[in-house]
Amino acid sequence: MEVAPTGDALLGVLTALANPQRLRILAALSEERKYVSLLSRELGMSRPLTHLHLKRLEAIGLVTGSLELSDDGKAKKWFRATPFAITLSPETIAELVRTLTDERSAGPPAEHIDKPEGNEE
Repeated sequence: MEVAPTGDALLGVLTALANPQRLRILAALSEERKYVSLLSRELGMSRPLTHLHLKRLEAIGLVTGSLELSDDGKAKKWFRATPFAITLSPETIAELVRTLTDERSAGPPAEHIDKPEGNEE
């Protein structure tokens, strides 16, 4: 998966990765797929919290989940990390900022930035 074809996608990915618990989940899923209860036990997190973080990671495409029935008939949702790469440079960020849909996130256009007093051009 190529991350960040738009500024909004980049913000979503960076926001998700800025959480240490979600980073731990991704690290655990990088080795092998796991179901929610197993992942919760391994990471020492509550099942609802683990599920909440997994939903966020799945929504932006950093993990994928599949529902499977176990031999005893119980449904388990298995998750795995989706391969991805993020390459950022000032030029890439400049391109992606132009695609942000929330104008407040993009910051003011350069011609509207207030200049300090006495530095008139």
